[in-house]
Amino acid sequence: MATVATHHSRFRSKTVTAALAFFFGTLGAHRFYLYGARDVWGWAHIVGTIIGIPGFLLLAATERASITGWVLAVPGAVSILAAFLAAIVYGLRPDEKWDTQFNAQTGHHSHAGWTVVFIVIFSLLIGAFLLMTGLALSFQTYFESQVEAAKAISQ
Repeated sequence: MATVATHHSRFRSKTVTAALAFFFGTLGAHRFYLYGARDVWGWAHIVGTIIGIPGFLLLAATERASITGWVLAVPGAVSILAAFLAAIVYGLRPDEKWDTQFNAQTGHHSHAGWTVVFIVIFSLLIGAFLLMTGLALSFQTYFESQVEAAKAISQ
């Protein structure tokens, strides 16, 4: 007689997941909530943040002149932007699809309300602001360095 393993899964709230991505996504909290402590992408968020913090500090200290700062800051920026994007993607997923993927064996159903809508709106606002700010500062730094190089050549 074959034994059937029963898998009792816990209920995963779409609202909690979106909120974790919004507030603590750069630390991978939403990934660990959904997939557990062994989730590679959750740990990638933490590593990106740990690498990115010194990069941002170095850029601030050198007035965006440090190549090392730019290289270190990129993983941190990717982690932050990916967290806001995750909050948007999870928040916009229909409840039925959410339950099919994460709550199929729990017997519970999601009923996301206005909280998720506000999380998505703020994630879009803050994420877009950070992305545009990062791009503007990057392009400004690049063009300023080009102007300085042209001045140096012309003298």
